[in-house]
Amino acid sequence: MAIIATIMNAATGQAIQKLTFGRMPQIGAGFVLESGERVTAQRVDVRKPAPGKVVSPVDVWVTPATGDTTNPWTATPREARAARRGTVS
Repeated sequence: MAIIATIMNAATGQAIQKLTFGRMPQIGAGFVLESGERVTAQRVDVRKPAPGKVVSPVDVWVTPATGDTTNPWTATPREARAARRGTVS
């Protein structure tokens, strides 16, 4: 059974995206976001299901890197490609 988790930004508390895992993610597990950025799970929360529901909500807290989007050494791959094309403002 797949685990559908909400990826949360630990710095802002906002949801980044939903991601499906084959098994329960562990603290320290690394994965790649849709933006192409590699992140590591810092905290995994499994909450109580809503009344009448069977599926428990799972939140995985990560801290995405906040770097200069025009610097290819700190930018995500997508941001680096956009900078090379000159589409970053």
